[in-house]
Amino acid sequence: MTLTDQAAKLHTLAAKYHLKDITLLAARLLLSVLFLHEGLTLATHFDAAAKAMATQGISLPLLIATLALQLGAGLSIASGLLTRLGAIGLGLFCLATATLFHTNLASQNELLHFEKDLAISGGMFVLAISGAGAFSLDRLVTCYLQKRQRDKEMVAALLAAENNMTVRVTLPVCGSARP
Repeated sequence: MTLTDQAAKLHTLAAKYHLKDITLLAARLLLSVLFLHEGLTLATHFDAAAKAMATQGISLPLLIATLALQLGAGLSIASGLLTRLGAIGLGLFCLATATLFHTNLASQNELLHFEKDLAISGGMFVLAISGAGAFSLDRLVTCYLQKRQRDKEMVAALLAAENNMTVRVTLPVCGSARP
C-alpha cells in the first residue's frame, strides 16, 4: 500500500467518523470538566469558599457570579448549547484570573498558574471561533429552527398559491343548443 493509498484511507475514515466533530466534542468535555468541578466544589463548600475569597478581597456577590459562570458556562460548553457564548465568558474569566490573581511571576507556582490560565483562555477562544460541532445541542437547535423556517416558507407559498388560484368553469346554458 502506497503512502497515497494510506492517506486516502485515513481521509475516508476521518470523513466517515466526522473526526473534526468527535475532536470538538472531546475538547468541549475536557475544557468543561475543569469549570464544572470547580463550580461544584465552590457550591458544596460555599461557606469555606466565601471565607477564603474574602481574604483575597472578593465579595460575596462576585463569588456567586463566579460560581454561576463556572457552572452555567461549563454546562453550556459540555452540552454544546450556546457554546460560543460560554466559551467567550470562560475565556475572559481565565484572562482576568491570570492577570488579577497570578501576578507574582517570580514564583514558579504563580507563573505556572498564569500560563495555564492563558492556555485555557486560548482554548476557549478557539472553541468560540470553531463552534460546538455536529455533536451538540447547538446543532440540534439550528436544524430545528431551519426546519421551522422552511415549513413557514412552504406554508406561505401554499397560501399564496391558493389565494392566486382561480378556476374558470364555463357551463353550458340550458336550452341553447349550438349547431
